[in-house]
Amino acid sequence: MIVFIVIGLLGLALALASLLLGDFFDLADGAISGTSLGAGALLFGATGTVILSNGLPVWVAYPAGLVVAVLVIVLVNVLIKRLKAGEDGGPVSLVGAQGSVTSDVDRGHGEVSLDAATELETRLAFSDEPIEQGTRVVVVEQHGARVKVEPVR
Repeated sequence: MIVFIVIGLLGLALALASLLLGDFFDLADGAISGTSLGAGALLFGATGTVILSNGLPVWVAYPAGLVVAVLVIVLVNVLIKRLKAGEDGGPVSLVGAQGSVTSDVDRGHGEVSLDAATELETRLAFSDEPIEQGTRVVVVEQHGARVKVEPVR
């Protein structure tokens, strides 16, 4: 049983390290990631430990643990690939997006709420001319998280 416990603990350590530090290795050109290998080893150890603690023979524990480990590795890799495919590709340009001023805008500061689907909160904004709260605006430039706005004409 000690073999299964050690492999399970090593798998837990590998999975945690991969999640916290990022996948620091990939085998077979990304077919097996550190996260999936760690999860597989963790469940291999857990499966073997459960089987042996229920009084079943060792020859049942190893194949059962191996089957569970392979299934977990495949499942985790599929989930990781789907999550990566769903990530945002990069920054979205807000130039041309309209919204309204939530806090008076001038050359130095202000806030706007934009109507763009990607915008959930207000954004810091600035303008060449003072714009009062409630005015409809359009984004003319984007500088990182801040936007330069002008009144809609």
